[in-house]
Amino acid sequence: MHDAGRRSVKRKRYALASALLAAAMLLAGCGGAGGAGGSGGSAGGGESGGNGGRGLSDGGKPGVVTSFYPLFFLASEIGGDRVDVSNLVPAGVEPHDWTPKSRDLVNISRADLFLYSGAGFEGWTDELLEGIESDSGVMIVEASEGIELIPLDPEAEAHEHEDEHDHGHDGSVDPHVWVSPKSMLRMAQNVRDALAAVDPANAAVYEEHYGTLAGRLEALDEAYERELSGLPRRDIVVSHQAFAYLCRDYGLNQIAVMGLTPEAEPKAQDLKRIVNFVKENGIQYIFFEELVSDRLARTLANEAGAETLVLNPVEGLTPEQEANGDDYVTIMEMNLQNLKKALQ
Repeated sequence: MHDAGRRSVKRKRYALASALLAAAMLLAGCGGAGGAGGSGGSAGGGESGGNGGRGLSDGGKPGVVTSFYPLFFLASEIGGDRVDVSNLVPAGVEPHDWTPKSRDLVNISRADLFLYSGAGFEGWTDELLEGIESDSGVMIVEASEGIELIPLDPEAEAHEHEDEHDHGHDGSVDPHVWVSPKSMLRMAQNVRDALAAVDPANAAVYEEHYGTLAGRLEALDEAYERELSGLPRRDIVVSHQAFAYLCRDYGLNQIAVMGLTPEAEPKAQDLKRIVNFVKENGIQYIFFEELVSDRLARTLANEAGAETLVLNPVEGLTPEQEANGDDYVTIMEMNLQNLKKALQ
């Protein structure tokens, strides 16, 4: 690991440790109850701890905290007006660049339900959840449970870690499960079941909302299958290695400029190899994403005689997308149109 990478890891670990210490002091001072948007509770490996957070114990709405946008979307769609949902990563912030603060731990501790993607995406989760007191009562759910995960290529993983900056991913699998509508359907089922578990009185409502959302996701899945299946090209060149599940489920092949995180730095020989691949295979577009700089993608496109297009991994919305009322489904529909353009 380069010195800059080591410093980045140390800074983030120090920041998280400081946040945990501050949160412990806040929780002790508050007596484990009260606070804005809060709840009370006991971390519990996917099991509810009694009355859960303050919302349910006070006869109000269950409080749900989500780790990043895709889960916020699912919880909001399925929970509707029966839940209070808050998201940890703000609009316009790249999740790989985000680290939790002490207030985030406090809010999770006081919630009825904490939803995170898992599969190693939120590298801070284990350390953060260790800081939640045993009597918190919060139900903790890994939303990627049940999805067939894609193993990382050991050689590629080792190559990336040679120049690693702290990206927060843990383990030996690709964590970007939600980028495929098929995976998102399974995650929606897990969120529905979690909401019904913490709030059984509204289980029928959550089932109804899930049915509506599942219809949208199934239509999206069918559109991807139908509209991508007959296209002549199957290779996509992407700035960030986030599309393995999309490629697996719809018969595509990703060639990534950077690794599992947008800040992973490619080597010069890798860039040359990608430029040669683009030229030799007549690739017309190099994809970039909106929450990170498009500088490298544009540089490669210029050198290879290609153009650039957006392919959004839907890790978060920009403030503009949020204001426009865009959501996971509409962003994925735009992705489909850009994929069709690139694969003609």
